[in-house]
Amino acid sequence: MRERRYRVLLVAAHPTQYGAAAFRQMARDSRLEIQVAYCSLQGAEPGYDTGFSREVQWDIPLLEGYPWIALRNRSARPRLERFWGLVNPEVWRLVRTGSYDAVVMYTGYRYATFWIALAAAKSGKIAALFGTDAHELPARSGGGWKARLKGIVWPRLFRLADAVIVPSTGGVQLMRSLGIAERRIVLTPYVVDNDWWTQAAAQIDRSAARARWGIPPDAPVALVSAKLQPWKRPLDALAAFARARVAGSYLLFAGDGQLRGTIEREAARLGVEGRVRLLGFVNQSELPEVYRAADVLVLPSDYEPFGVVVNEAMLCGCIPVVSDHVGARYDLGRAGANGVRLPCGGR
Repeated sequence: MRERRYRVLLVAAHPTQYGAAAFRQMARDSRLEIQVAYCSLQGAEPGYDTGFSREVQWDIPLLEGYPWIALRNRSARPRLERFWGLVNPEVWRLVRTGSYDAVVMYTGYRYATFWIALAAAKSGKIAALFGTDAHELPARSGGGWKARLKGIVWPRLFRLADAVIVPSTGGVQLMRSLGIAERRIVLTPYVVDNDWWTQAAAQIDRSAARARWGIPPDAPVALVSAKLQPWKRPLDALAAFARARVAGSYLLFAGDGQLRGTIEREAARLGVEGRVRLLGFVNQSELPEVYRAADVLVLPSDYEPFGVVVNEAMLCGCIPVVSDHVGARYDLGRAGANGVRLPCGGR
C-alpha cells in the first residue's frame, strides 16, 4: 500500500537562510508534497534591512532545493516591517484552488497577507497552521500595554489555528498559559543546516582567521553576532568586557546598525578600543570564520524570541552566553552543561 503524500502550502514572508534549510528538508520527505509561496523575495534579492541599517542580500542559495513561487505584492509601499507592506491577494486563489491538505503560514499575523491566507483556508475547510516565535508576552517596544493586549487577543487568535507551531519549549509554555489546548501545540524547533555549518567550520584555520583582525592565536575572544540595535543590548557586552579586564582578551562585533558609532565612542571612553573589533555586516558564507575565531558567543538581548545565532555558534565550537530573555535558552546551550545564562542587563 502506497504511503499517502500530504500536499502542503507554505506561505512565507521572504526567503531566509533558516527557512530555506527547513524547506529543503521538507522537500526531501517522501510523505510531503510542498509548495513554498513567497510574499517578497527580499533577502534573495537586495533590500534595505532596517535592523542592519543597510541593504542586504544573503550570499548563499536561498531558492534552491525546493519548489517555490513568488506572489505579486500589491502593497503601495512594500516593506517587511509594515502590516500593509505585504499585500498578496493571489494567495486566496492559491489556497482555494490548490487542493492542499494544509496551509502553513510563516508570514506572521502582522501582515495583511496572513489574514487573506487564513480566511481562504478557513472558508475552504483547509487545515491552517501558524504560530509565533515568542516565549513571553512583553514586546520589543510599547511598554506593558502591549503585553496586556496580547494577553487578551492572543488566546482568541491562536484558537483559530488547527495547530499552533512554536520553535521553543518556552513557546509551548506560553501557549499553555494562554489556554491553548495541549493537543494543538506543536514544537517545531528553529534549525540550521547542521552539516553545512560543521563542514564550513572544519575548514577554517582559526589562527589565520584571528590574524586577519590582529588577534593573537591564544587570546580569549568573545563575539557579539547581532544587529547593532538597542534591543540586542550590545553596549552591555562592551561594558562587561571592559569590567572583566581579562588580560589579552578581545571583543568582536559582527553586525551593523544604528549603535555602531555609539559602540566605537564608548569603547574609546572605556579605554578598550584597541581590543575591540567592529567587523560590520558579515554575510552568511563568512560567518563560520567569525565564529571559529571566537571562544564564546555573547547574546545579551532584552528581546530575543529565539536567537538562531546560538545554533550557528555552537556548531562552530563557540560556547553561548545568553541573557534570560533569549528564547534559545530553553533548548540550546543549557547552563552548566554547554552554555551560560545571565540576567538581562546584569540584574
